[in-house]
Amino acid sequence: MTVTIRDVASKAGVSASTVSRVLSKSPRISEETRKTVLRAIRELGYHPNTMARSLAGGKSNAIGLVLPASPDTLMDNGFFIRAMTGVALCAQENGFHVMFSFSKSADEALELTQGYVRGQSVDGVILFFSRKHDPCMDYLKKAGVPFSVIGKPDEEEDCCWVDNDNRQATLRAAEYLIARGHTQIAYLCGPEDYNVSSNRLDGFRRAMEDAVLPIEESLIVKNGQFTSEWGREAVRSLIKSRAAGGKFPTAIMACDDMQAIGALEAVRGAGIEGVSVIGFNNIPISAYTSPALTTIDVNAEKLGENAAGLLIEALHGDRGTFRHVIVRSTLVERSSVAVLGQEGERGTDLNGIPGI
Repeated sequence: MTVTIRDVASKAGVSASTVSRVLSKSPRISEETRKTVLRAIRELGYHPNTMARSLAGGKSNAIGLVLPASPDTLMDNGFFIRAMTGVALCAQENGFHVMFSFSKSADEALELTQGYVRGQSVDGVILFFSRKHDPCMDYLKKAGVPFSVIGKPDEEEDCCWVDNDNRQATLRAAEYLIARGHTQIAYLCGPEDYNVSSNRLDGFRRAMEDAVLPIEESLIVKNGQFTSEWGREAVRSLIKSRAAGGKFPTAIMACDDMQAIGALEAVRGAGIEGVSVIGFNNIPISAYTSPALTTIDVNAEKLGENAAGLLIEALHGDRGTFRHVIVRSTLVERSSVAVLGQEGERGTDLNGIPGI
């Protein structure tokens, strides 16, 4: 038997109009009443008629996600799944549905964002990336559609966003390698149009400068992709350079765990021993690589949860007030990093590497 709005009202001890106001996110409803009604909705398994409510009140109670990845990349790179989990949990708790779309380029991301807005299928949008001079952000601002971003944008005060302190996190990770005797360190960059890529590269350069170590530009592989295939090819290019008389690093830092996994495969495939590798994001598979990957845990679920929370706040309240959240990241020590000359040994503790 279909559960009706009157059934929910009866169970919650309120009127049907109060249930309707809760579903439409009316500010006239107290937090206690809202929680009581949402609890009744969950217990009864009530599914509101989203189409009818959209026609009546101009709201869909849906959030649209724009992902910078193909479906295959989404499945391989656990960062996206974990961040989406955080979004979904927050959205569900607040009575929102989640829609998501894949985009392989800035143009495709803009087209999908425009589709959400023109079709009135969502109340707000979460962008899972922050591009330089991002056309999606510009479009959403002009359209007056609330949105939030995972990643620090060019204009920090003009929108809601959540991120880690990527410069500081990468700086500390590089210091971790340097403290273990590594001075010849390669760095694998992310996509050049992503702000996170430049922020992390800045942190690496700062660590090398602070340690008064030369930055070997030949060991910085630019214009990367967040895939293991790209990581493999990047390290193979370093191996070819070494064969031609160039320098080969004792350690490799990657902007992303998938790149780092590809780097491990390339080093192992070439029979090169003693090269330490450190990744970024702490995706689930990183604990099961050979050797297990040392990496930075960016707390991806918290990034997603906060991105959804900031958007929902904007939908409920003053759309002219923008907030941002910095999520704590930590270094996860595993066996892919060793003291130089002591393969497989962890060496001395670096004061526990505090949260970054």
